[in-house]
Amino acid sequence: MAVRAVRGAVQLERDESEHMGDQVTQLLTAMLERNAIAHDDLISIWFTATPDLHSDFPAAAARGLGIVDVPLICAQELDIAGAMPRVVRILAHIESDLPRSRIAHVYLGAAAALRKDIAQ
Repeated sequence: MAVRAVRGAVQLERDESEHMGDQVTQLLTAMLERNAIAHDDLISIWFTATPDLHSDFPAAAARGLGIVDVPLICAQELDIAGAMPRVVRILAHIESDLPRSRIAHVYLGAAAALRKDIAQ
């Protein structure tokens, strides 16, 4: 089994805790399902948020999904002029038999424009 990284992103419509939780839950669930990732396959998960998001920690959504024994961390994205606002990104490190070419990176809604080259 190899260590792989799975990326994902979603743009929020507004900076509200419940909305963030819903959107991050949807994104993380899609990442797990599309890559057939079981709980025991998770190594760690990084969450980043653009500087305009203040309502909650994106990692709280993972805890809500029962991911309580996996290291999680939240960080802030760089504040780059012209960057897409209200975006949460996820980088999950996993154990998987999938080759890198078969990893499904998930970019939901408008966030698909961020990485057209790898968005599924």
